[in-house]
Amino acid sequence: MSLVASNYSISPLYFAYRRKSENYEHKETFHSHLGLEVLFIHQGRGTMIVNNNSYEIKPGMLCIFQPCQLHHLKLEYDDHQCFERSIAIFEPTVFEAYFKQWPALHEFYNFIYLGNLPFPCLYEVADPYLESAYKSMNDRFPTLSDTEKYEEISLFLVALFRSLKPIWDKRKERSSTYQARKNHRVEHILSWIETNYAIPFRLDDMAKSLHLSPYHVSHLFKEATGVSITEYIAARRIHQSIQLLTTTKKPISHIAEEIGLTNSSYFCKFFKTQMGITPHQYRKKWTST
Repeated sequence: MSLVASNYSISPLYFAYRRKSENYEHKETFHSHLGLEVLFIHQGRGTMIVNNNSYEIKPGMLCIFQPCQLHHLKLEYDDHQCFERSIAIFEPTVFEAYFKQWPALHEFYNFIYLGNLPFPCLYEVADPYLESAYKSMNDRFPTLSDTEKYEEISLFLVALFRSLKPIWDKRKERSSTYQARKNHRVEHILSWIETNYAIPFRLDDMAKSLHLSPYHVSHLFKEATGVSITEYIAARRIHQSIQLLTTTKKPISHIAEEIGLTNSSYFCKFFKTQMGITPHQYRKKWTST
């Protein structure tokens, strides 16, 4: 397992190469990101729900999640199954300029993060260049200075999308032009949550900000996602706390504050309810692997 960079709000790239989850760890995750995520699954079984459609998780599966696109993973760990994946999450507008010297690749890059994708997942991807792009970045990233990061990340993304384009084109699912993806109201809600989950949640504040009634906001979100807003915010806070626990040495009390829970005792109880162990135990387990 190798987790190289943390949240792209701090670093320009959140990156992991062949990260493993075993023994029912992260059995169910439910979240979205402000950035674009390219996820390559090396091993694993389960179900993925995107846009209310269900996809079977299989080895050799490549997934693309657009900004603020909700994705729900349910993993199977029977028969000693392991979930192993490589991940790249980044803000696509930051790196778009690097693609402009290659018009066809630039068009494809824009399509992937702005277009109305016909599907989020590609199956039976066994491309050595894709694997090489992730591995090469994994080897280089730890040694980079801050001044080198953007250049190296841009080179990685160019290599990644050069590998991805022929894989996508072979599926013959993409037309020569694309329609801009509509920013649905649920995505406005997700965007609001992403901006505000680190402060105490009030449904009235959200509804007022989105110019909707509290009932309409709650009903709309539950209908589209299958969970309540409070359940989603809980999942988002756990997701962020795990990143902070595993990629920083921040005290537990500071992490609690950063995810909108000012009482560290409550945070520890909340975390244990969701994850089965305390934040301290989770960090210790992570750093010992």
